Amino acid sequence: MGRSDPKKPIFALKTGLAIAIVSALLFVSGSLSYVGDNIIWAILTVVLIFEFTVGATLSKGYNRALGTISAVVFALATAQISTWSGEWQEVVIVVSFFIIGSISSYVKLYPTMKAYEYAFRVFTLTFCILLVSGTSDFVQAALSRLLLIGVGSCVCLVVNLCVYPIWAGDDLHKSIVKNFRGVATSLEGCVTTYFQHFGYERISSKILVYQASDDPLYSGYRSVVQSSSQEDALLAFAVWEPPHGRYKMLKYPWSNYVKVSGALRHCALMVMAMHGCILAEIQAPSELRDVFKNEIQKVGAEGARILRELGNKLEKMENLSPDIDLLDKVHEAAEELQMKIDQKSYHLVNSEKWAAGKQPKEFADLDRLQDLKEDDMKPNVINSLSEANLKPLFPPLDSNVTNVSNHPSMVHWGSAEDMLKHQVQWPSQLSVLGDQILNVREVKTYESASALSLATYTSLLIEFVARLQNLVTAFEELSDKAKFSDPANPLEAKEAISLWTKLLKCVGIK
Repeated sequence: MGRSDPKKPIFALKTGLAIAIVSALLFVSGSLSYVGDNIIWAILTVVLIFEFTVGATLSKGYNRALGTISAVVFALATAQISTWSGEWQEVVIVVSFFIIGSISSYVKLYPTMKAYEYAFRVFTLTFCILLVSGTSDFVQAALSRLLLIGVGSCVCLVVNLCVYPIWAGDDLHKSIVKNFRGVATSLEGCVTTYFQHFGYERISSKILVYQASDDPLYSGYRSVVQSSSQEDALLAFAVWEPPHGRYKMLKYPWSNYVKVSGALRHCALMVMAMHGCILAEIQAPSELRDVFKNEIQKVGAEGARILRELGNKLEKMENLSPDIDLLDKVHEAAEELQMKIDQKSYHLVNSEKWAAGKQPKEFADLDRLQDLKEDDMKPNVINSLSEANLKPLFPPLDSNVTNVSNHPSMVHWGSAEDMLKHQVQWPSQLSVLGDQILNVREVKTYESASALSLATYTSLLIEFVARLQNLVTAFEELSDKAKFSDPANPLEAKEAISLWTKLLKCVGIK
């Protein structure tokens, strides 16, 4: 874990350093009367508010300060009221516990107060502890504890800022760049695997129950689909951080990073659906896929190129080139695919059903028999169908396929523990008309569905291209608000290199 993420052991060392610094106050507690037994408040403060990132520490420190100061004020007022009440002092304190505990617990459930939940917890805890400790030296105890909490907070802030600071904004930035590349990898994998003719011989059960898997095609889009909560948490901490590193603006537009990630997630859902087509039980035959292979591969390659280009631009914090339309090539490829679908659309439907007219007798007989109730079925009704009536109107797309269970698109399930049990083959319901009628139904239904699965896959890919415009728009809005740098001009760079070469030659340096 330390090698994969060096920030984690560094955070652990920083936490230990902060606790050690605060604990050193024990050595001077003899000379400072207000420290005494209250040193535990400083240690508790470090343990509770020292977080992984600077923004999280600032947010939690603010909440703790807000809750503590409010609790001290309310506790002082309650202590004074209880002193005036004389023999009813204990009753006043108990009633105040009930009122404060109920109100604070109710208010923190309000949606807009979610960011201050920790402040409400600190407020309730501090209020109760101060009143339980007694009211004789209440002011001195409250001030000493407040002072030590401030000392612990300052130690946390100094250590977190000065010793290898870990920024929530930087983590948010890197996470979104990684998601761009992950979705691009998944898109390429979906296109490549779709033409490998049922390359999934074994499907991990983790994929089928949406759990983490080492399959790069699956993990690429999964990370961005489920990253919403993590990004919201990083955003809540990033807004607390001061200008730093490459993020030197006050009120840096971190919310626009989340918008870009949301637009990317909107595109990743299409990749997820395309992967679902690859994992489906019903698959289009390889001959039909090859008809649209070149166009689909071109769209997939261009889409992945755009995602990687946007990811690189975001990583470098550069604007898009104003002279180049980033979506021009992918739109052209999508148009070519759409034109190919229009020209070859007869491959995607049952062309024998196009002509309007009387329904073929074979289908009429089958539909009539299916509508009959099982109790009303007579043996002579089934026997009345001849062999000619039971033959399919057209042969299967694959001559070796007689039913769904024998089709090569059906994956082979392993018996290992990490593999899902054999799924029920489609269709799973048995017909009361006999196996012969069932085979006719299965083959004809499967032929139509298998062709439609290819239509579904291509429509998802075209929809992915359509959603790229929202992603580019969100990126341009971010680059404008964050004041990204302009991309370097290759011609100007070459001229600068040539000029420096001539100058070095003039001074005798090769």
